Amino acid sequence: AGCSALAQFALVVVVTRAFPAEEAGAFFTATALALMVAGIAKLDAGNGLVYFVARAVDGISGYIRAALVPCLVVSGLAAVVLYPWLGPLAFVLPAMVAGDVLLAVTRGFGSMRPTVLLDGVLVPCCQLALVAGAALAGAAGWLPAAWGLPYVPLLVLAAMAVRGRVARAPYLPGTVRELWRHTAPRSAAGAIQAVFQRVDIVIVAALAGPVQAAVYTAATRFKVVGQLANQGLAQALQPRLVRALAGGEHELAGRLYQAATLWLVLLTWPVWLAYAALAPWVLRLFGPGYAAAVPVALVLAGTMMVATACGMVDVVLTAAGHTGTSLANLLAAVACTLVLDLALIPSHGALGAVAGWSGGVLVKNLLPLWQLHRRYGLHPFGRHTFAALRVRGWAAA
Repeated sequence: AGCSALAQFALVVVVTRAFPAEEAGAFFTATALALMVAGIAKLDAGNGLVYFVARAVDGISGYIRAALVPCLVVSGLAAVVLYPWLGPLAFVLPAMVAGDVLLAVTRGFGSMRPTVLLDGVLVPCCQLALVAGAALAGAAGWLPAAWGLPYVPLLVLAAMAVRGRVARAPYLPGTVRELWRHTAPRSAAGAIQAVFQRVDIVIVAALAGPVQAAVYTAATRFKVVGQLANQGLAQALQPRLVRALAGGEHELAGRLYQAATLWLVLLTWPVWLAYAALAPWVLRLFGPGYAAAVPVALVLAGTMMVATACGMVDVVLTAAGHTGTSLANLLAAVACTLVLDLALIPSHGALGAVAGWSGGVLVKNLLPLWQLHRRYGLHPFGRHTFAALRVRGWAAA
């Protein structure tokens, strides 16, 4: 998470320094749109595969095929439809989607190494190098292609990692139905989550122009630190939570939840406090026109501190099987974000966008926090919190 966050931050600095705000904003809008569409096209099949692989079901190769085919169809159609807006970047969408789904299979087997090395190191570092090359050449038109190209080797290497772990087996009847019956609610939730994460940049570009989109992207770039730290812990924790909750071991699930929350706070709160304190100087790295976005950075830091203190509430909720409830929570969060964005962005620009995003984040975290407390008595902090600082206690969990 740290490597990826630094590489993405450096990429934004390179683009904002090398190109005018209007061209930088157009590039950020294109990449946000690509990531949003790829998140929708994944259909949350990766988390569905983690669920079935972690439960050690038979016919794993059949589940993988059942997950990949719909995702490739949807991403292929999206590539054709979005080509007029994204250009050649649109045809990278299937590689982005298939690579993510295949990496989820390796996590289902309990291995984090492929995800860390490929998605956490290879892609962001290659993106930074290629985008920096395009910036040195002054070729703004090549920025989207330079950003999207690293997803091709990601797909190839992820496929090789899966092939080494999964033996090809005959298709078992009912595999498709079983996989998608579990995953369908999460597919909708995953699509909404993808929209929730990226739609603010697209709305800013549409309502306030590419310059404000560039300012907003630069000022909120550090939110990827919290997202990646949360994602990294969630990916490692999800298979264990599924097994604990499936076996009715709520004590173990609570211990895991509290341990992960403490580590999430310890990893991210120093970053948010430092960013809030140093925002006037940090934002100058992007160029002289970005220093006015300090209020955006302060709202971002405060919101992310509240969100990380709630822990990975949605992951725990879905691991317990409440995918429909998770979907309803995401719908409420997106609705809150859209209403606030439409009301505030025209008059306040980037500050209005971060206010809308903040409202959605608070809804997205506080609702499932209350639901977990009511149904299972689970809390992000408790008697297992400080025990998580002991290596032996964390290993046992």
